[in-house]
Amino acid sequence: MISEFESSAVHLKKVDHETQRRSASCIWCSKVCGFILLLVFITASYMLSCKRKTLLFDPYLMEEDLSEDALRDVVQSISAKVKFRARRVPAVSELIILEEHMFSVAPKRFLPDVKNPCWFQELRGDVSVDPYGSNLFGRSFRPIQHIFEQLSVSFRQLVTRHEGKLQRLRCLPYFYIIGQPKCGTTDLYERLRLHPDVRLTQPKEPHWWSRKRLGVFQYGGRPHTRFPLDHYLDLFDPVTLQIQQSLLGNSSSNIITGEASASTMWDNNAWLYLHGNSRGAEPPALVQDFIHALQPDARFIAILRDPVERLYSDYLYFGTSDKSALDFHQKVCESLWMFEDCLRDAGLRACVYNNTLNNAMSVRLQVGLYVVFLLDWLSVFSRDQLLVLRLEDHALNPELSMSRIFHFLRLGALSDQKQRQISKRPASNTRRASDRDLGPMRADTRELLSLFYSPFNQRLAQVLQDESFTWDARSEHA
Repeated sequence: MISEFESSAVHLKKVDHETQRRSASCIWCSKVCGFILLLVFITASYMLSCKRKTLLFDPYLMEEDLSEDALRDVVQSISAKVKFRARRVPAVSELIILEEHMFSVAPKRFLPDVKNPCWFQELRGDVSVDPYGSNLFGRSFRPIQHIFEQLSVSFRQLVTRHEGKLQRLRCLPYFYIIGQPKCGTTDLYERLRLHPDVRLTQPKEPHWWSRKRLGVFQYGGRPHTRFPLDHYLDLFDPVTLQIQQSLLGNSSSNIITGEASASTMWDNNAWLYLHGNSRGAEPPALVQDFIHALQPDARFIAILRDPVERLYSDYLYFGTSDKSALDFHQKVCESLWMFEDCLRDAGLRACVYNNTLNNAMSVRLQVGLYVVFLLDWLSVFSRDQLLVLRLEDHALNPELSMSRIFHFLRLGALSDQKQRQISKRPASNTRRASDRDLGPMRADTRELLSLFYSPFNQRLAQVLQDESFTWDARSEHA
């Protein structure tokens, strides 16, 4: 028999062996983690020093950097570097190379007797299989999955024999509410939904053109699985079914489709993932280039507000914890330094569309540079295809702004009762009570941001030929 001493010795050896094994494992893990951290550091260093990224900044500001004089100098330096240069618009052939599948799905021409951009798509394979089972929107969002489950029951109504082939009707949006965030897009969406001839997507913001198309699920995230165009088109099938029933009944339909992703106007942060081998500092193709190539007659609505107020609202809505006027001020100061640092080595558009900079800034300064985005949209779409509103005017007189929208979308006249229902609807997505309790931003923050946005607002007012877009108190009461 083994003595108690020998048994203890054997047990100690096992414990010692296990300890050594764990120790070796920890050492190995430490080495691997160290190596990964080194790679991350090297990659980050490259990204921050590369001319294409043009980001060389120190995120830790000294007390003297936060002085009023130093910050004014930063803003003045930014203003001196602001140059509005025309962009190079890519040829359609270049876009097709980048998004071959997308252009293989949508045709060059749409049905002539339908107000929406619609066409018949040939069905291949087993038509009895659930057409929405693999849809990535349905897999990602439970409410959409529920809609698809209902649609799958009536899917056979979408299948028709056209020109001797089994086909289904497909439609793109007739119009887009393209931006900007925290400027009243939700309120426009909710009021437009009350119009009897308007059908908007669920969810309000598919973010397909700016993000899901490239596999990005949230702002600033890295790409995963790309959502194909077919999955985006499925979101419009509820209204497509109504349009198809009108076509089969030889009757006209005034129904129009739309969606309201507030990122469409400005968010091109994922451009490097699509153009990874590009050597330029600016994205060679933007969201609007692809939309224009696919549907050149589309119509767009943008609603803007004083960019100073927009930024604070954005901070209050998307900020996580420890929100305060002081915290907002510090984040604004840090972001201004970063933006100015970028402009030392790069042009305005390169910094506005710089993914690294935008992810590094703790407040989204660039979203309020409305004129940069508007000029880029006007490089491919005509002025009469973009309706630009101000939130301040919409809040003051929603009936007038909605009438402008209905006219822009070529919608028929409404009854007085329906018009009152739309215009008197309570405002949507207003500031939360907990955020209102934080009070306004500091006066010095407001002054700093007003100086920063001023040259951009002035140029915006020139482009739109409307002085109210300077958000200058004097022009408000002129």
